[in-house]
Amino acid sequence: MKLGRKLNRNTLWAYGLAIFFAGSLHAQGAVQFVIVEPGVKIEVLDWGGTGRPLVFLAGLGNTAHVFDTFAPKFIGKYHVYGITRRGFGNSSAPTPDAHNYSSDRLGDDVLAVIYALDLQKPVVAGHSIAGGELSSIGSRHPEKVSGLIYLDAGFPYAFYDRVHGDPQLDMLDTRNRIEQLLPNNGYPSGYGQEIEGLLASLPQLEKDLQNQLKLLQDIPPPTANAPLQPSTTVFSAIFSGEHKYTEIKAPCLAIFAVPHNPNSGAILPTDAAHHAAAVAADLERTTNLANAFEAGVPSAKVIRLPNADHYVFNANEAEVLRAMNDFLDKLPQP
Repeated sequence: MKLGRKLNRNTLWAYGLAIFFAGSLHAQGAVQFVIVEPGVKIEVLDWGGTGRPLVFLAGLGNTAHVFDTFAPKFIGKYHVYGITRRGFGNSSAPTPDAHNYSSDRLGDDVLAVIYALDLQKPVVAGHSIAGGELSSIGSRHPEKVSGLIYLDAGFPYAFYDRVHGDPQLDMLDTRNRIEQLLPNNGYPSGYGQEIEGLLASLPQLEKDLQNQLKLLQDIPPPTANAPLQPSTTVFSAIFSGEHKYTEIKAPCLAIFAVPHNPNSGAILPTDAAHHAAAVAADLERTTNLANAFEAGVPSAKVIRLPNADHYVFNANEAEVLRAMNDFLDKLPQP
């Protein structure tokens, strides 16, 4: 069955997973759905092409359609797909909790799509928060992919910097350690090893919080409170389900904006002093991220794009296309 023609809604079973074809061709790609677990279906776009599969994962809040213009540029040499993460777009939105939206659960969704569509060792490219899914796959099942491409996605939830730490991940780690020690039936549930682990984690968390406090003093947060949107509960679930990935075993290309373009839409302070502090903080942070990835994943090709937009594949399209094609051309055939 080819996706290039109009299809009636059918249910096909492949490898024990359900694949639903939507019955129409999207303007920028054929739309289909894959059931990744009972009651959860994931939207998959197929832009066509032939050759090695190339799969795109969107950033937080986006759907696979964010790549409608960029992804088809690869169909001359690759068969190109896009996946819309659960909780967004036309994909299912299960209960927003850390279990349903953990990095490993989201990574498993990508693996389920790869399995259902019988994609032979694809290259998976992800933007922003998709770095978590990339690293989940690259740390647990590197044999399932030929390579991973991080499109300004090498943040701490993709690769944990042991030198500088991360407030979010270190707080999650400490919370989990505390929960293991909470009394069970009136008696502490933890043992010496758990207590030692918690004590060992506290100095890094204290350092994180001191740095965060200084940052807030140097760069006051916006005073206006934006109204909560329904999707923020999914955002929170994803943030609460982040992992500390410290080993990525698949070939990688990591493109970083170092620093980000201050005029690319980020909300920065308007007064000169605080604006300069925010720009300097971004430069320091992105430099640390790129350096940590480069040192921690020696096989990775790390590219730094000065003053690049976070949506590097749009604003810095030529540079990203060149880097991706070079990386893809050098990968061994599966």
